Amino acid sequence: MRSLDDLRTWLDAHRLLGYDLIRMYLGVALFVRGWLFVADSSRIMAFAEGQNLDWFLPMAAVHYVALAHLAGGLMLAVGLLTRLAALAQVPILFVATFFLHLQEGLLSTSQSLELSALVLFLLVVYSIFGAGPYSLDARMLARTPAQRLEAQGA
Repeated sequence: MRSLDDLRTWLDAHRLLGYDLIRMYLGVALFVRGWLFVADSSRIMAFAEGQNLDWFLPMAAVHYVALAHLAGGLMLAVGLLTRLAALAQVPILFVATFFLHLQEGLLSTSQSLELSALVLFLLVVYSIFGAGPYSLDARMLARTPAQRLEAQGA
């Protein structure tokens, strides 16, 4: 029973680790999504062609999405310029949520709407609040773990 109390005490003392673990997972997932997107960018091209846009906008969108997911995903994973990396992803997930997946509805078997809305929400949270104490941002701003925690308001 003592070890369970010790675990609970440790978890309470490291509560912000969960916030950083979510950021890391989100960053890796976006990087992987970017990698898959680069491997097959035909989906966004088909969407853009269906909107009767000339060639420049779809090509710019493909390059922006790829760069934002690859570079921004890595930056989120390590917590480097977290607010900027998350903010660069927000327009992509906004379009994915409200223009690509909204017509599928909430009860779709693919669950793309729910997932893209969740990722959009998390990106907005990280855009506003930034990274936690276990990030490169925190390391660059403060020297000691106590200062990192203090900077995060813990």
